[in-house]
Amino acid sequence: MVVLSAIGTADVSHAVPLTVCHGYSCSFRTRLELGPGDLKDIASILRSGASSAAAERRAISKAVQYYERRATAAVGIRDRAKGDFSGGLERGQMDCIDESTNTTSLLELLESRGMLRHHTVQRKVSRGFLADRRYPHFTAVIADKAGERWVVDSWYEPAGGAPDIIPLARWRTRGVWGER
Repeated sequence: MVVLSAIGTADVSHAVPLTVCHGYSCSFRTRLELGPGDLKDIASILRSGASSAAAERRAISKAVQYYERRATAAVGIRDRAKGDFSGGLERGQMDCIDESTNTTSLLELLESRGMLRHHTVQRKVSRGFLADRRYPHFTAVIADKAGERWVVDSWYEPAGGAPDIIPLARWRTRGVWGER
C-alpha cells in the first residue's frame, strides 16, 4: 500500500487489467495490464495536480496521454487523429465511442484508487445528430466539486496526444461539420 500525499490511499503494488476498445464501437478489445510501475507513474502524475481542480485537469490530461501510449503499445498500432472514418473495423483505429470508453475506464480506475481529489467521473455524453450539421460524438466527462462538468475528449488527436478538457457547455456548442 502506498500513501499518496494529498490524494488518498492507492494500492499501486499489483497490476490492473483494463480493456482497450478499438476498431470503432469497440469492435475489437485488447487486454492491457497497467503494472505497478505504470500505476506509480500515473499516481505521480496525479499528485502533480493535487493543488487545485485546474491543476488536476492538467494532470488528468497527462495521465490520459500516458495511458494512450500504453494502450497503443498493447494494441500494436498507433491510432490516427480524429478517428479517420476509413478506420472502421481496423485494429488500432478508434472512433469517439472507443476513445470515450477507454478514457472513462481510465478515469474510473483513477477515481477508484483515490487518485482524483477535485473531480468525480460522470457518465459519457454525446452531441450532434446530423440534422444539426454535427456528427454524433461521444466523450468522457468529469465534474469538479462546484458541480461544473468538463469533457475529457481524446478523439481529436492521435493516440497519446493531449485531450480537450473544456467545460461541457462549451463542448456542446462545437463540432459543426466535424470541426473541433
